[in-house]
Order: sequence, then structure tokens, then C-alpha cells
Amino acid sequence: MCVCVKKKINPNIYFGIAIVLGALSGYVNNPFIFNVADTVSHIFINLLKLVSLPIIFLSIVSTAAGMENIREIKMLGGKVIKYTLITTLLAATIALFLFIVIDPVRGHVATEGLKPILQEQAQPSYLSFFIQIIPSNILQPFNENNVMGVLFLAMLLSFAIIGLPIQHRTVLHSFFSGIYAAIMSVTKWIVAIMPFAIWAFITLFMRDLSNGLDVKSLALYLLCVVGANLIQGAIVLPAMLKLKGVSPIKMLKGMMPALSVAFFTKSSAAALPMAMRCAEENVGISRKVASFTLPLCTTINMNACAGFILTTVLFVSMSEGMQYTYAEMSLWIVLATIAAVGNAGVPMGCYFLSSAFLAAMNVPLNILGVILPFYTLIDMLESAINVWSDSCVAAAVNQDVKQAQSELGIEVNMEPAKII
Repeated sequence: MCVCVKKKINPNIYFGIAIVLGALSGYVNNPFIFNVADTVSHIFINLLKLVSLPIIFLSIVSTAAGMENIREIKMLGGKVIKYTLITTLLAATIALFLFIVIDPVRGHVATEGLKPILQEQAQPSYLSFFIQIIPSNILQPFNENNVMGVLFLAMLLSFAIIGLPIQHRTVLHSFFSGIYAAIMSVTKWIVAIMPFAIWAFITLFMRDLSNGLDVKSLALYLLCVVGANLIQGAIVLPAMLKLKGVSPIKMLKGMMPALSVAFFTKSSAAALPMAMRCAEENVGISRKVASFTLPLCTTINMNACAGFILTTVLFVSMSEGMQYTYAEMSLWIVLATIAAVGNAGVPMGCYFLSSAFLAAMNVPLNILGVILPFYTLIDMLESAINVWSDSCVAAAVNQDVKQAQSELGIEVNMEPAKII
């Protein structure tokens, strides 16, 4: 009897083909192709936005509803916050170290002829982000794409469900878990069209390059930002995994599809559905830890954002003549960390938070106009680093949970789910 086994084609092959075709499409420089690519990219991003907020809400509520008591939420939440603060502080510290060593301000930044358009715009108050956390109605955060508001509602409802009698808690757990499973099924269909989206993103990227995207004028500044991200992603986070007994190589291979989504969409929230799938199916993180940790990390764990804010604020302000002592520079480690943690899903959040700091310091924002064309490139790398940091924090929390359960003599299956 002959048994034919179908070999599953590695999806990375399709991604590679999409990248090559995207580069060729951009090189052709055809307006019709660019319009098609722009349409495909908008459709893909809209689909990701469609499921990202429901996933954040439902994953936390369904997971919390299945917990036995509030102590379990405090345990997981405490560990997530601990690792988030440690990694974000380290990211800001590394950025400051590179800034001092490279000293990008010695380079000349040409701002002649640039209109200070950003300075004319009303700068948002940083405190307004915290005010928007508490919505006036249940639908408001979903309508306004307010991630922090959705997270607040999810946590509020989770604490309320945990306090209910067991019979009510069981019904609600089944209800929210069922909706969550349906949303995750939708994400599988979205992921299936990702090669087309990658083709579109690469095509549009090639168009921007051909239109004169400058990659030289701020080389030293870019070296600081990119270098800090690479050190964080290639050294600091793998070292944390090693300390927790997790293989960084296996972790990277398992999370690569999610990192690709984050890189090309420039959104860690958009990559959340894929990140949760990879964490459970490829890496072996338990569903309970992944469903609670990753949505929370997507909101508060912004390692790359901390490095960007610190480097940008110091670079722009010092280029305009401000001077800092080393102690004053060190204070920006704390300020950048707080700002990164509070970066509540605002479009170009790191960029506008940097401009808000500079405006409050009465620093001219002309140089930010020079940085803006480069931010697309920076944002792609930062989004991937943020998702990589989220997955590393989830793996660390997962190891802590396994250790705690082992000490209590609880046998738990932490094996990854089978991919059919």
C-alpha cells in the first residue's frame, strides 16, 4: 500500500518571491502598478486593524475569565510589568550610551528652506493620553482605535468576572472564548494573503526610494537609532532568553512570521494575531500566558520607542544649541521609558511624543522635518524589535510559570499545539 505524504511548502518561500517581485515592480515605475500596490496594502492593513483590537480585548477577558482567582492575574501581570520595565530601561540606556559615543550632533544637519510645519501644529499634551484611557462609553475606544482604552475595558471586565460566582464565570468564559476562537480563525484567512501584502509594501518602498528618499544626510543619527535597536534585539533580549533557559535561535525561527508582519506593516498591534499563533504553535508558550502577556506587551512594552525618543530629543535639542550634563542626559532614560510605556497606540506615536517633548522645551522642530522621511524605515525596524521584545517577555513569563508550577508539584502540558 502506497502512502503519499504531501510536503508542506515553507511560507518563507512565498515571502521571498513576494519581495523579489515587489522590487521588480517598483523598478518598473508604472503608476498603475503603484495604484494596485497601494490598494492591496490598504486592504491588508485594514483587515489587520479589523481583528487587532478584538483580539486584545477578547484574549485578555477570555483568559482572565478562566482563571481561578485574582491572584493569578496579579502574578502574571506583575511578571509582565517587571520584564517590560527592565527591557525598556535597558533599551533607553543603550541608546544613551551610543549617543554619547557616536556623538551625532557633530554632523551638520541642513534645515535651510524647511518650513517648521510641525511647530505650527497643536502639540498634544502627554497627560491627554492618560485621560483618554478611561472612555465615556464602551464602544468609544473601538471606534477611536484607542488601544489603552480597550485594554482598560478588558482589565475592568476581567476583574469583575473573577468576582462572580463560579456558574456565571463559567458561562462568560465559554462565551468569550468562543468569540475569541472565531476571530483567530479569521486571522488565518488574513495571513494566507500576506505574500500579496508583502509584494505591495516592497513595491511602494521602491517607489519612495526612486522619488528621492534621502539616506545620507543624517547618517550618524540613524546609526545611533538603528544601532541601539540592533543591540537590544541581538544581544540584550537573547541574553534574557538564555538566562531563562530558552534558545534564542529557536525562538527567533518560531517568531519570524510575526516579526515579518510587524516589519512590513510597521505595527506591532497589527502583528499581534500572528505573534499569538507563533508563540503557541511554534514556540510552545502556553495559551494562557500567550493570551494574557502578548496583548498586554503590545500596549506597554515599547523597547524601540524608548530608544528613539531619547535619541531624537537629545539630537534635535542639542543641534539647536541646548547643552546637557551627563546627569541630565541620564534623566532622559527614565523620561523616555515612561513615554514609551504610555505610547498608547497613537499613529507615529514615538515621533509625535518626541515632538511633544521638544515643543514643551521650546526647541525649534525644523530638524524633525528632516528626520520625517527616514521615519518610515526606522518604524519598520522598531515595530519588529517591539514584537521580538514582546515574545521574549512572554517566553520569560512562561518559564517563570512553569517553574512555579513545578515547585508546587503541578504537572502541566506546555507543548506547542499541533499544526494541521
